[in-house]
This record gives sequence, C-alpha cells and structure tokens, in this order.
Amino acid sequence: MNTNRIPNRLANEKSPYLQQHMYNPVSWFPWSKDAFLKAKTEDKPIFLSIGYSTCHWCHVMERESFENEETAEILNKHFISIKVDREERPDVDAVYMEICMAMNKSGGWPLTVLMTPDQKPFYTATYLPKKGRYGMFGLDDLLFKIAQTWENDKDKLTSSAESISSFIKERINNQNEKEEPTIDLLENAKAQLQKAFDVKFGGFGSAPKFPTPHNLLFLLYEYNRSEDKQILLIVEKTLDQMYKGGIFDHIGGGFSRYSTDSKWLVPHFEKMLYDNALLLYLYSEAYRATKKELYRYVSSRIVEYIKRELTHDNGGFFCGQDADSEGVEGKYYVFSPEEIKNILGEEEGKEFCHDYDISPKGNFEGKNISNLINNSKYIDVHEKRKKDFSKLYEYRLSRIKLHKDDKILVSWNSLMISALAKAYFVFGDESYLQTSEKAFLFLKNNLIDNNGRLMVRWRDNDSAGDGKLDDYAFFIWAALEIYDVTLNIDYLQSAIKTNEIMLEHFFDFENGGFYSYADDSEQLLTRPKEIYDGAMPSGNSVAAYVLTKLSSLTADVKLKEIADKQFEYIAGEIKNYPAGYTFSLIAVQRYLYSSTDLVCVSKDQKISSEIIRYLREKFMIKNELWHINTILKTKENSDILTELIPFTREYYIPLEDNNTMYYLCKNNTCKPPVTQLEELEIFN
Repeated sequence: MNTNRIPNRLANEKSPYLQQHMYNPVSWFPWSKDAFLKAKTEDKPIFLSIGYSTCHWCHVMERESFENEETAEILNKHFISIKVDREERPDVDAVYMEICMAMNKSGGWPLTVLMTPDQKPFYTATYLPKKGRYGMFGLDDLLFKIAQTWENDKDKLTSSAESISSFIKERINNQNEKEEPTIDLLENAKAQLQKAFDVKFGGFGSAPKFPTPHNLLFLLYEYNRSEDKQILLIVEKTLDQMYKGGIFDHIGGGFSRYSTDSKWLVPHFEKMLYDNALLLYLYSEAYRATKKELYRYVSSRIVEYIKRELTHDNGGFFCGQDADSEGVEGKYYVFSPEEIKNILGEEEGKEFCHDYDISPKGNFEGKNISNLINNSKYIDVHEKRKKDFSKLYEYRLSRIKLHKDDKILVSWNSLMISALAKAYFVFGDESYLQTSEKAFLFLKNNLIDNNGRLMVRWRDNDSAGDGKLDDYAFFIWAALEIYDVTLNIDYLQSAIKTNEIMLEHFFDFENGGFYSYADDSEQLLTRPKEIYDGAMPSGNSVAAYVLTKLSSLTADVKLKEIADKQFEYIAGEIKNYPAGYTFSLIAVQRYLYSSTDLVCVSKDQKISSEIIRYLREKFMIKNELWHINTILKTKENSDILTELIPFTREYYIPLEDNNTMYYLCKNNTCKPPVTQLEELEIFN
C-alpha cells in the first residue's frame, strides 16, 4: 500500500477493511446515498465490491487490481465504485450474496457485483483476476465489456437487472408452505449427515472442509436423546481429527477458518472469532458428554488464544486475524526443522519435529504446518510440549505481525459470550465466567442505545450501524446462557426486553420468520429472511432457539404462539434438506422435547453458586439435563421476577433465613417441594 498517495473517501471510515483500501487509486465510495446519487446523475453503472479485512482473496484482488493504475482508470472513468465491509453491513452482503448464489450456484468473498444506479444487479462473481487465465474471466476485460454495453446498449443490462431483481423478489415471496415440526426432520437430517460423513478423516464431504460446529452439536444432542454410539463416533472422530490437523494451531491455540484439504492439514490460515466461539461451545459440550480430557484441553487452548489475541482491555472481542504475513498466506505459522532446533535445542527440537510432523521435505510448500495427523499418541503428546509451545509462540511473535481486525461486533461477541458461559458451566473455571460477563457488560455499555436498540459494531470509541437480526438473536442467546449459569435476573431481563424489540421490528407476524434487517432500517433491494446455517447459525435459527427457551422459561402463552408460528415457518423451509439447517434443528429439539423446570426460592442470591455446582455435577452424570429451566426467586429480585415471569408470584420466600425451597416439575408433573438439593428427584 502506497501511503504517499492522496487518500480516497474511505479514509473517513472506521472499518479496518475499508481503511485497507483508502490509498487505492480507485475512487471508492462507502455504501452511501452520495454514491447512488452520483451514479444516477452521471448515468454510470455501479461496481460493488464486498469483503472483509482478514480475507485472503480480498487481499489478492486488491494487490492485482485495485492497487493497479490501469484497472483504477477504467473503474474511475466508467463506474461508480463502492466498497462494503460485509461484517459492518451484513444486510447488504445478504441481499447480494443471495443473488450471487442464485445466479452462479456458489458464492464467497470478495463478492463482485455490477448493478444499475437503483441497486439492481446484472452481473455477480467472487474473486476475479486482473487478466483472464485458466478459463477465468479477467476483471479488466469484464469492465471494458460492461462499459461498452452500458454506452451502446444500456437497455440490455437494465432489462437483465430488472429480470434478476424480479426473480429474486418472487423467490423470497413464494415461501414454502408451513409445516408442523416433527421428529422426522431430526431423523432425516441425521441420516443425511451420516451419509456425508468422512469415515477416514472425520467431517462431512471432501475438500475444502469447514468445521461447521452446529452439525456436530446437533448430532451430540441426538446422541443425548438416543444414546446411539454410531452418532457419537461421528462427533468424536471429527473433533479428534480437527484437533490433530493443522487447522488447530498447536503452538498458539485456536482454530483457523477451514481446511483446504480433506484431512484437516492445510488450513485457510485466517482465524475468526465466530469459528472459535462455536468450536469452544462444541468442545465444551463434547467434554460433558464424553468426559474426554482432550476436549477440556482443546477448550482451554481456544480460551487462551481468545484472551491473548482477540480481547479488548475493556472486555469486548475483536473479529479475527489475517491469513497473510508479508503478502504470503500462512508464512507466520510455518517452520523448518532448523528453526525448531535453533529455538528448542537439538534434542528437544528433534523430538518436537518427530511429534509434530516437521521434516526437511515439508508438508506445506516446502515448510511445515505443525500437526498430529500421523501421531498415534496424539491424545497425550501436548502434556510434555507446554514449554516448547511457549518458546515457539514467543519466536513467532518476532515475525511480521498478522493484521488484526479490531472491530467489535455484537453478533460475534455474543457467540463468544455464550460459549464462555457454557464452558464455565461445564468446567467450573471462574475466569471463563468473568470474561463472559465482562464482554457482555462491554456490549451493554457501548452498543445499546437509550431505547434498547442494538448497534452493529464498535471501534475506536465509535459505535455505528443499525442492529441486524443476528445481533438481536445472538445477544439474547448470550444473555440467556449467562443467566443459566448465574441465575442473575438482570441477564434474563436483558433477554426478555431485547426479544420484545426483535419481535417488534424483525418478525413477520403473518407468515412467520424473521427478516434480516429491521422495518425502520434502510430498505434495500429485497428484505430477505436468511435461514441457512452456514459457517454461523442463521439469525432465524437462533431466534427460534431463544423463542422456545424464553416461552418455556416464562410460561408466556403469547410467546409460545409466536414460537409455534416460527417453527412452522422453519419446518416448511428446511424440510427438503434439513441437514443444511442444523442449528434450526437444535431449536426443534428443544421445541419438541419437554423440559425440566426447577424453581428455587431463597432469601439469599448467594445460593445460586450452590445450585449451579449441583447442576454441573448432575450434568456430568447424565446427558438429558440440557433442557432444564432454572429460576431463583429471592427477596431482592422478587418484584422484577414477578413482572418478567408472573407465575412466580405464587412462590413464597421461606421465613427461616437458612431455608431454601426447591420446586421441580418434569414431564408436565410437579414433585413435592424439598429443602435440600440432594432430595430433588431430577432423573426419577
């Protein structure tokens, strides 16, 4: 990047991705009214480029094209060019990614869109090289062709744009018929995942392989229900193989984005907050189900990585780290045997190279990615390598530092908050809860306005963006996860109040389903309802999950009716291929199976830690307890609890200071109240 150039309009933006392009010779606009007005005034098509700051191929396209004077001249003369950070504007990304998928049967980033000044696209693609090669169309040739057609036969392009826009709008409006969610959805998805399972290396399908933690979490919960060992085998095999491979950073902790090969060896080296959050949640739950110490270890290394690399001093979490170092993907992470021996010493280095597949030949472009794929003692080898990891990590820090996207997003932060709360419940490590609560407080202090509305991102003391569905649904999930492990009514209140706003501004009360952005936000070409569970769960699936949890916890009849409508919508949408919607299926699991309800009434909030300890112990004995709803009523929270959950009015606080009453209901039947946790007949 040549910083001697005069910066373009992106210099005024907070997004790290947009700032990466501030010295491009391309005359970029951010997504704004000014850009579209200029396009209409000058009668030019729009060149829209969507990406994110840790995206390897976004960097490649910038180096090849957007930093090139020749390409910039074409864009500046014939187009109005707009740059969008998909993480700041997931609504814009969702609209045009859906169109790209419909037109090309594939998508990804960088996303390239050519469209009319009224935002109607006539061409979409992902990465394009500057010049055509290997059968791939070149960007310069494409731009010349479009510019000529716009000048000589504009009606051809505008007609195409109208047809594409009409098709997409019609597809959104023609929703599937509503269906009753049934166990058949779960069984069909399970069969589809079993069929796609890679018996040799774990995971599903072939290269590239994504962790997709919610696939495994769904199967893990199905195992809880059925105790089918074949399902557990799929989960354990995949978790073990991911850990053994290079997708897991054995030296620094945490997981990379995905594996470019089928055996998890060569990752796409960028590390994202959301991947690590979902994997922490999964490995924690897997430990609970299996008691396998390896999963405790992996969980601890994820948390270690997040705390060290992606945590703001005030508690929020950054988005991720780049794959590239000095313009080379993965250079920061790889080693030669000589480097290892120089750092660790001859003998220790030789042993490390043997354990972690470091050879003169190399396993990645002549260098080496540390991995345990061929090490039969992979479960225990990390125990003797702790000091080695520390030395190698310190050495790695002396290399050119990786770019860090230091935005703080509500949606991704909420995923990590949920995961840390879950890890605290499973492992009992107080620091996990403290980190989770501190991050939640950061969101409350910095990313919620006076009306309770969420924003999208915070950076450099600046908060911006109207919150999208993912922000609301994930935030509610985070609040409920912390509530579950603290029984602090403040978190439940946050969840309920935010849920009310989500319903008011995002829910389709007529047809079911949640729109991606609010009714009072900027209205784009379409207003989609995203439901596919890709790298992250969809906002609709998480909204369904929190709806069924809240309606069950509060016994709110109106909320239950809304949940019913949401699940009918989901069942209709996912019935043809339920395996593509596994977080929706996790919500369906919770919706279909009855929960256990425990109301604790005490004079003292301090009893909460004893209750959580008791439930943790029960969790370790039996798997079915993941559907428990726990409420703690005390003198301090009695009034607000009655407002939030009216039926708790009937539970009276014991007169004796040291007395606590426990009321247990299961399978629609209530047990006699008891005064000792140990007297509860949870599994009877």
